[in-house]
Amino acid sequence: MAFTLPALPYGFDALEPHIDTTTMQIHHGKHHQAYVDNLNKAIAGTPHEGKSLEELVRHAGQISTPVRNNGGGHWNHSFFWESLAPGAGGTPTGKLLEDINAAFGSFEGMKEKFNAAGMGRFGSGWAWLIVKDGKLEISSTPNQDNPLMDVAEVKGTPLLGADVWEHAYYLKYQNRRADYLAAFWNLVNWSKVASRY
Repeated sequence: MAFTLPALPYGFDALEPHIDTTTMQIHHGKHHQAYVDNLNKAIAGTPHEGKSLEELVRHAGQISTPVRNNGGGHWNHSFFWESLAPGAGGTPTGKLLEDINAAFGSFEGMKEKFNAAGMGRFGSGWAWLIVKDGKLEISSTPNQDNPLMDVAEVKGTPLLGADVWEHAYYLKYQNRRADYLAAFWNLVNWSKVASRY
């Protein structure tokens, strides 16, 4: 069965002013759609046809580059849209906040480390808050890789990811990735992140 583009859980304009409507339309409708289309082409007629997206992503090192890149792009973006919400942001609560404070010294300390991972990723990639061996960690991956992949430098279960490809922010922020990452925190859907945790 072919993969399909998931609908956004909110309108294209819902993340204004932090992420603009046009960026959302292009990011979801063009970039994410292209990952889905190219993934379907890459698996057609191969033993990967019929495998789940999670299965493909977890075995990224054993599959073709087009399946790895486009499968990662599809998984990462589907995860990303659910990580954001209009009128969200603020601070997490409960066990998640307690464990963030324990792991990073404070919520602000976690945000600083996460932003540094996003800023330090040369070229295109992602910054992640993950669970590794039962502890919270920050990591970064290149291109459309993610921490679930067998090829990831730091493997773990993603809780939150920020897309730092230029297509995620260039129309509004141009080359100001730091401004985009600062705005990102106004949209984080902490209830979703907590449910993943």
